[in-house]
Amino acid sequence: MTVLPEALLDRLYTAPPERFIAARDEAVAAARRAGDRSTAEAIGKLRKPTVAAWLVNLLARKRTELLGELLALGDSLRMAQHDLRGDELRELSSQRRAAIGGLIGQARQLAREAGRDSRENLPLGEVEATLAAALAEPEVAAAVRAGTLARATGYAGFGETPKPRLRVIDGGLKEAEKPRQDKASEEAREAARTRAREAQAELHRATQAEQDAARVLAELTAQLEELRERQAQAQLDLRQARLRLKAAQRAAARTGA
Repeated sequence: MTVLPEALLDRLYTAPPERFIAARDEAVAAARRAGDRSTAEAIGKLRKPTVAAWLVNLLARKRTELLGELLALGDSLRMAQHDLRGDELRELSSQRRAAIGGLIGQARQLAREAGRDSRENLPLGEVEATLAAALAEPEVAAAVRAGTLARATGYAGFGETPKPRLRVIDGGLKEAEKPRQDKASEEAREAARTRAREAQAELHRATQAEQDAARVLAELTAQLEELRERQAQAQLDLRQARLRLKAAQRAAARTGA
């Protein structure tokens, strides 16, 4: 398997999607001129990313530390859900919402730095779904970290369904004691199933709350960015108006003299 230079991948996957094919074909031609047929073939197999995948790739390559902090929550969330640790799960879910919301804002900023129109309706919902899937699935997390996604992905829930960890011990019981033991075992199993259902319900509520909060944050971030742009333009207009005022005052003074 041909390993492509990271510098080449970085150039291809941080470039806007509409420039990907031209940049890829240029890289293929350069490899062929160098006589490196295997590299040329490997480059030619690279697929153009969607806008959502491009945004995730930008996060992986330009906000590596922030993305790493988010993905580090994945193992903790899976363990908390598996062990039915409700309080910890709620705390980690809150951190997850904040981390995803922050990365959504970063994706919007990176898109603008790359030249996207601030009025463009970016597919931030797909970015959010991909980040959530990366938290739930180690394979998706690895693909996101690589920064070479061609398509966004999604995940309907989080982690595996918790299974009660029970141990059956047989032998050494009197016949009269076995019914009581069987009843206790069934009660333990039912208690575990109840806890599992409660954990799943809490996870569903936390996931929904996270999605709602992320959407609100994305909307507020967009509004904030727009206000900042308007503020910068207003400051520029004010400076220009003051310069014109001073020029007019000087001209009036000269005329009066």
